[in-house]
Amino acid sequence: MDQERYENPLAERYSSKEMLYNFSPEKKFRTWRKLWVALAETERELGVNVTEEQIREMRENIENIDYEAIKKREAEVRHDVMANVYAYGLAAPSAKGIIHLGATSAYVGDNTDLIQIRDGLLIVKKKLVRVMGALRDFALRYKDLPTLGFTHFQAAQPTTVGKRACLWIESLLLDLEELEFREKTLRFRGVKGTTGTQASFEELFEGDYKKAVALDQMVTRKMGFEKSFPVTGQTYDRKVDAQIANLLGNIAQSAHKFTNDLRLLQHLKEIEEPFEKNQIGSSAMAYKRNPMRSERISSLAKFVIALTQSTAMVASTQWFERTLDDSANKRLSLPQAFLAVDAILIIWRNILSGLVVYPRMIEKRLREELPFMATEYILMESVKLGGDRQELHEKIRLHAMEAGKKVKEEGKENDLLDRILKDPSFPLDRKKLLELMDPIHFIGFSREQTEDFIRREVDPALERYKDIPEPDATLRV
Repeated sequence: MDQERYENPLAERYSSKEMLYNFSPEKKFRTWRKLWVALAETERELGVNVTEEQIREMRENIENIDYEAIKKREAEVRHDVMANVYAYGLAAPSAKGIIHLGATSAYVGDNTDLIQIRDGLLIVKKKLVRVMGALRDFALRYKDLPTLGFTHFQAAQPTTVGKRACLWIESLLLDLEELEFREKTLRFRGVKGTTGTQASFEELFEGDYKKAVALDQMVTRKMGFEKSFPVTGQTYDRKVDAQIANLLGNIAQSAHKFTNDLRLLQHLKEIEEPFEKNQIGSSAMAYKRNPMRSERISSLAKFVIALTQSTAMVASTQWFERTLDDSANKRLSLPQAFLAVDAILIIWRNILSGLVVYPRMIEKRLREELPFMATEYILMESVKLGGDRQELHEKIRLHAMEAGKKVKEEGKENDLLDRILKDPSFPLDRKKLLELMDPIHFIGFSREQTEDFIRREVDPALERYKDIPEPDATLRV
């Protein structure tokens, strides 16, 4: 690493090799050459004077890229596509005169962007479903473990650890559905010419519109797409970039929500992210076990969410058939959004591989709050035994207020149950009351909901991708 030059942390610290390659110059320029081969090959098939020898030489030199020649030529002509056309012509001299025939720069630029988006979505999907799978296993493992529920981060009706995990999974299910929709509807720019009118191909095919349409369709299929955009300007609609960025932003939102919850749970000492044997939590406070993985996800997620504004601004401010004020932005926004989400999912999977649950701490906190939550059950049981609901309700309210004072003002234990047992208005014995206080009585259908949700929604989604290999969840830093 050059210590005197800024390096992008997404490349140096966080993202995977496969995602970095997806947006690398090598993949981009090889894809440009594949597009030029597909164009020349299809033009020949439609009767244009392109020889098989020219196509063969082009195909043989797809990977023979002279980057120094490109760099030197671009410095002279100030045009990256034409510099690459020039270098390709040096490598395949017989084809020099027909490379890029009839095309505009957006033919290679925009179509390559769409290929990178398509391939990037596949990489994200692989990691996303593996995170979902790990959360699924976690949810089932702890479907029966009662835990204190929170609304407004105030003690609320209990749930289970597994049921809470289903909320995290549900966010990812929504993201997966959107991702699958974007994959299904993603179109190729195709072969549309300088302003989208195919005027150069009208000349090439001597006014034969059907051949121009066939060229577009055939190249589209050769590059692995089912459809191209029926109309374009010079570029495909930049709304596509905004839609993809929003999808990535949504995944980042799901991840951020998970890390918020986990960081709060770690503060409560109920659930912790992994902490390695030699890991240092603080340079000053040696005892600390900081949730650094969750914080890293949180940090990257904010970055991705912010990028959604950038692509939206580009899409909304394009002029007519195209302006070039999208170019520098596109080089930054979408690749970095993909790289950051890739990193988020790697870290998330790493967290789930070693998540630590402390059932006794969970039970301790639940039992501290349970007397307040049990008041409705106590009231109903007392009424069944002949008590007056309205009178008992008021007495419970007064007892609860006094017990709350003891806890908050004096730091004492919650004595609500003892107060109720000493009150002759409540026809309950201690044994009956303790039976009522079993946390399992307060979780509703949490267990059943967890099992039903996973069977109906999660497992079918994961089944579609059962052959996807488990990605490497090792943290680089």
